[in-house]
Amino acid sequence: MAYYNIKLDIFEGPLDLLLHLIKKNEVDIYDIPIASITAQYLEYLEMIKEFNLEFAGEFLVMAATLVHIKSKLLLPVDEEAAPDEDEGFDPREELVARLLEYQRYKEAAHELNARPMLGRDVFARGGAFDTGELGGEPGFVNVSVFDLMEALKDIFKRAPKGRTIELTVERFKIADKINEIMELLAVQKSAVFTSLFRDDATRGEIVVTFLAILELAKLVLVRLHQTEDRIIRVYTPTREEASA
Repeated sequence: MAYYNIKLDIFEGPLDLLLHLIKKNEVDIYDIPIASITAQYLEYLEMIKEFNLEFAGEFLVMAATLVHIKSKLLLPVDEEAAPDEDEGFDPREELVARLLEYQRYKEAAHELNARPMLGRDVFARGGAFDTGELGGEPGFVNVSVFDLMEALKDIFKRAPKGRTIELTVERFKIADKINEIMELLAVQKSAVFTSLFRDDATRGEIVVTFLAILELAKLVLVRLHQTEDRIIRVYTPTREEASA
């Protein structure tokens, strides 16, 4: 099977993934359950490797760090050994410090990005698409690339299980999928994220469709939001949203 070797800025790094898993599992960042978080992290890593992303190495380094911390926590305490300067040291401490620092920078960046631009640097023109018209669903919340990958896991599960030869680059092109998605959104106001993947799609087609959606999001040609009942929807943004 041939793969695209592609890197998209929309993909967030390993610290983002860890923060996502901590939030998803509703655990205390100061008391991370390393065993379960490491297992879930490795599941995501398998999906990242599926896309053959250039910077997957960053995620591999973090995976090795998690496994190393897990092994330290599993080591039995030698009560007869002489106490040393490392006694009482939590191997998670350095990782927690990195996560907290990264989280502070991320929140500061989000705050700066949230400052109003419309009417100051950006001026709207033309009609607007009201996201409140999306079928009267619950309010929207932000969705991360890891939320998309969570939904993608279920899509991969329904892919054909038989071993087939896929010439992904030849059979499925990102540009074609982009056109297909934009044509659909030109007719519909929005679409459920999972509906953009055919029920009988192979793993190769799923990968290309996902990359097409990410590329459209990167170009701000589509927006992805998750409703309060965890349904991810894709829609064409207003001029104001695209400029924000």
